Amino acid sequence: MRTVRVELGERSYDISIERGILKEVGPMTAALGLKGRAALVTNPTVGALYGDVVVKSLEAAGFKTVVITVPDGEEYKSLEEAGKVFDALIEGRFERSSPIVALGGGVIGDMAGFVAATYLRGVPFVQVPTTLLSQVDSSVGGKTAVNHPKGKNLIGAFYQPRAVFIDPEVLKTLDERELRAGLAEVIKYGVIRDNEFFEFLEKNADKLLEPGEEIIKAIEKSCAIKAEVVGRDEREEGLRAILNFGHTFGHAIEALSGYGTFRHGEAVAIGMAMAAGLSAKLGGCLECGPRITALLKKLGMPFAPPAIGAEAFIGAMRLDKKVSSGRIRFILASEMGKVFLKEVGEDVLREYLSAGAGR
Repeated sequence: MRTVRVELGERSYDISIERGILKEVGPMTAALGLKGRAALVTNPTVGALYGDVVVKSLEAAGFKTVVITVPDGEEYKSLEEAGKVFDALIEGRFERSSPIVALGGGVIGDMAGFVAATYLRGVPFVQVPTTLLSQVDSSVGGKTAVNHPKGKNLIGAFYQPRAVFIDPEVLKTLDERELRAGLAEVIKYGVIRDNEFFEFLEKNADKLLEPGEEIIKAIEKSCAIKAEVVGRDEREEGLRAILNFGHTFGHAIEALSGYGTFRHGEAVAIGMAMAAGLSAKLGGCLECGPRITALLKKLGMPFAPPAIGAEAFIGAMRLDKKVSSGRIRFILASEMGKVFLKEVGEDVLREYLSAGAGR
């Protein structure tokens, strides 16, 4: 088993990566000192594939388990659907010691974490991510949230899981589009923190869509980079902001296109290409844009933004959580593996976007 530690003092936890770990979710959850009732939050697709395995594991470990199913799709990561999860917990008389187990991708993990953070002012939860994107990004670090019609993840809390259990075997049943989308976050880690890792991805691009050793190494390295950043800046007061490379543009693309048009990773892929172009325009890395775009092409991922006007883009980005004093903050690349935070004025953005950013 590969283990990555997220160091947060008394709230530290392990990310465990192993083929077949789904069958061990019950005893590993019990080993955390948790017991009693457990709520398994999942969606119909993942529940049909893996729900029985996890429920059997939980019940064999002594947990009386209730399955709560949330519809599949980003559009369901909402206060309305979260309310239905709260209803199920209340009806089931779940107590403060009752763990929530999130089995699914980023939507399930974010929503289950948000519910765990707020139900009875906080109950323990465990992440069991089943998409590549959630394995390398959203399940790690404690960001929990639901969307608002005006913007992504605007309603949420920082709330750390008790553990993260990653089974690479589940990627075999992930549709190829979702697998490719998850690789955007993997690429991000190389851009922001580790040129050698980015080179590894370049050299092994043809193997990253297969369930072999290369993708497991990529998952472990991605988790290690995120764990290191989160351990130093849990609440995004400084360093953690670098994890948002490509996300300011990406979140605007998601909101303006209608949630569900682009997968989150696809929007981030486009956002990274746009952020790299903005970096070059503002005196940053010149090679990053071409290298990022070339890797995205190799992996069959989008890199050019949809036809969205500059004013619409800027309007959406004004609502981003990273806006400061009316100026929009971006993570830009100084060289491959190193990034910096810069507040960019709307006039500069308008010129960049009007000139066909990323096209």
